This record gives sequence, C-alpha cells and structure tokens, in this order.
Amino acid sequence: MWKSAFSKSLGAAPQRLHFAAHSHHLWPDVSFEAQQQAWLDAARLADEKWGHVFGEVIPRAQRHVAAELSLPDSSSVVFAPNTHELVLRLLSCLGPKPTIVTSDSEFHSFERQTRRLEEEDLARVTRVPSEPFATFGERLVAASRGADLVFFSQVFFNSGAVVQDLAKIIAALPASAMVVVDGYHGFCAVPTDWSALASRSFYVAGGYKYAMSGEGACFLHVPSSASELRPRNTGWFAAFGALEEKQAGRVPYAAGGGRFWGATFDPSGLYRFNAVMAWRQQARLTTAAVRAHAHALQTKFVAGLPAAARISASQLVVPLSDSARGQFLTFRTPDARELSAELLKRHVVTDARDDRLRFGFGPYLDDPDVAAVCRSLG
Repeated sequence: MWKSAFSKSLGAAPQRLHFAAHSHHLWPDVSFEAQQQAWLDAARLADEKWGHVFGEVIPRAQRHVAAELSLPDSSSVVFAPNTHELVLRLLSCLGPKPTIVTSDSEFHSFERQTRRLEEEDLARVTRVPSEPFATFGERLVAASRGADLVFFSQVFFNSGAVVQDLAKIIAALPASAMVVVDGYHGFCAVPTDWSALASRSFYVAGGYKYAMSGEGACFLHVPSSASELRPRNTGWFAAFGALEEKQAGRVPYAAGGGRFWGATFDPSGLYRFNAVMAWRQQARLTTAAVRAHAHALQTKFVAGLPAAARISASQLVVPLSDSARGQFLTFRTPDARELSAELLKRHVVTDARDDRLRFGFGPYLDDPDVAAVCRSLG
C-alpha cells in the first residue's frame, strides 16, 4: 500500500529494481511538491525567507526529529547540509591532540577525517573491531578509559549489525568523554527512544536514507551536558539569541543546541523532510512497520536465492537468525564489486563496500520485486 506513494521515482526508471534504500533512498511523491514549495517561498519572500525558515520550517523539522527519537526538547536539534559538517564542529570542541575511541566500521565522514588527523599527529585514535558484534560494547568501554571523544554507530554501515544495550554502554563510558552516536542507519530504520540518553549523548543522522528526504537534511541532537561547549568551527547562525559573553573579546554563542548551528544553507531539504515525515504519519508508516516490512522481504529474498546464485545465506555478515540487524543485508564475498556491477547491467541497484555486497529493502519494494531480483541473481 506504500508503493504507490513513490510513483514519480519508480515511474522515472520503470525497469529499475532499486535495492539500495540503505544508500540513496527513493523519494516519495510528497517530496516533489515540497521541493516546489521551497522555490515558491523563496520567490515570494526573497530576503525575508529566513524568517519563515527559522520561524516555521526548522521548528517543524525539529519536532519531527524529537518525536521520532522521543527527545524531551526539540530545540536540542540543529541542522546542517551533511553530517561531515556536524562532525567537524564536534571535533572542533576538543583540545589539542585529543584521544578518540571509535570502531573500525565507521562511515567515511568520520573515518577519513580521523585518519587525516592522525597523519599530522593531531589526534590519538583507537579503533575497536566491531566484530564479534555481541561483545563490541564491552570492548568499546574497556578501550575508552581516558578518552576525550567516543564515537560509534548505532547500526554499522558495512554490516547492518545493530549495537545492543546502548544505554548500558553509554552509562559505562567515562563521564568526561564526549559521546557521539552516528544514527544514520538507525534513524527511521530502528525504533529508537533517546529520552534516557538525551542529556548525555550526541546523536547525528539525516534524511538521505530511511527518512526518504534526500540531501541537505542532516541533524545533530545536542545533549544538555554540552551546554558549555564552544565549537571553534562556528557559523553566524550560532549567534542567534546569544547572550553577551562576560569576558571581553569572547565570541558569543546561542544557548543549548543552538551553539552548534553553522551558516547559510539550502533549506529545501528540510521542506522535503517535513513533507515526508508528515506523510509517514498519515500513511502509518511507522519505523516499526517499515522495519517489519523490510525484514519480511529479507527473509523471502534469502529463501528465494537460486542455487546458481554466487551468494548464499552462509555469506551473510549478520544472519537472518539475528534480529539485531538493520534494513539491509550484507554478503561477504570477494566478488562484491563485480556482482554489484553485473546486477546493475540487469537494472538491479545494489552497492558494494570492499568485500561486502549490500541489498537494501525499502517500503517501495514488494514480493514481486524480490522474486525478480532473485531471478537476476540466477
């Protein structure tokens, strides 16, 4: 019943079987009207556009994020065009040569940046192996003594494994450490209640994947414990509503999460985000419902793999028997890139990361789509 809501994206490439919702999610039709509305508002309001954006568009988007994560205060949410900008702002809060503890399975926005800092001896970085997944949390905690920053994913992008016992892990981390959870593969994919963690941990994610709203709608939840941080990487939006600093010559910051705002950006992504989140509510497309739909399709997909396929259930990084998995399946195979390229010739969109081939399952896919991709694999 959800597939018809993606008529524009599906109709634009009728032969395509898009099994990459974990990478670039197809956009529902409501995002088209929202994109047009962003243009019309800019034309109508011109210089006064930002009053509308900060007065209506952003507060609405903040409420949507807060509702999805059960945050106690929507003003703790700030937005940016991408998560890398937010990561840089977080890193700019740290002192010289900080100690950073993370996993060996973080996305490039963080992994590449920390590698570059290490090159010039600007940071000390420990990468805890994500596997075996069952013991990741305790190994992360053990490695985090003396850490200035602990950064890890809610769902690992290269496997789909969901980190369990987040509250327990975060409670055991050093009180002096900044704690950041990358929720990009969890937001709108794994039911997440952040209310008990809202005062302790940052949460960073965006609309490109399971929130189905494309680029330019990334966000950061800023915990109340970060109310005194002063990012060196700062933009003029972070001064909105700022109180005068007592010390002469100090740059003022807005209160609470506002201190992590950047500068001028294209707000059209937030228009799309608001439209999609409102549609999800109307369509009863809850995170729990879309997760159940994806997992059901995953089961049918693995069961339908033909004997001639070059992948099998034995190659799954996270097996179907493990419910702690996200909305994509990852097969470990040395032929991952070759297989992904061959599938694309057959109009099946997947993606490969090193030796891992990923299939994502979105609400615009159904049983016939799964059967079709299984035939392609044969």
